[in-house]
Amino acid sequence: MSVFVVRHAKAGSRRDWDRDDELRPLTKSGRLQADDIAERLRSEHVTGLWSSPYVRCVQTLVPLGRALHLDVVSEPRLAEGASVEDTMALLRNVGDGAVLCSHGDVIPDLLQALTRRGTRILTPPDWRKASIWVLDPPDADGVVATASVEPPAG
Repeated sequence: MSVFVVRHAKAGSRRDWDRDDELRPLTKSGRLQADDIAERLRSEHVTGLWSSPYVRCVQTLVPLGRALHLDVVSEPRLAEGASVEDTMALLRNVGDGAVLCSHGDVIPDLLQALTRRGTRILTPPDWRKASIWVLDPPDADGVVATASVEPPAG
């Protein structure tokens, strides 16, 4: 099995949002991307769903949670600005089949940290919204042998 790290689907413009950014929801196209993510991952023997507490991340995993009858666990170690050490600690603890949803600052930092620890990246990096990184299950020290990314659908 693998661990899946998802960048949240498309959300409304940060510039046009006048409320707390943590509350910014997915757009219509983002909701379609979330449905595509659920369709893609529903057959992957998913064991749990962890998400940044930001609404757009939680909403990205809700369709998958519904399909698999799993709750989305709010996890601050996946929030914007989270330290790579905290995210790595979470990765070590979630186990095979975990799906983690985070942001465009956290995911590149995580992949860079994994690369420094010996992870081989098998595909060109893709940081777009709704991309899915597939990681070999980390060992007890957080070592991941390989990682690859699947681009967003459409």
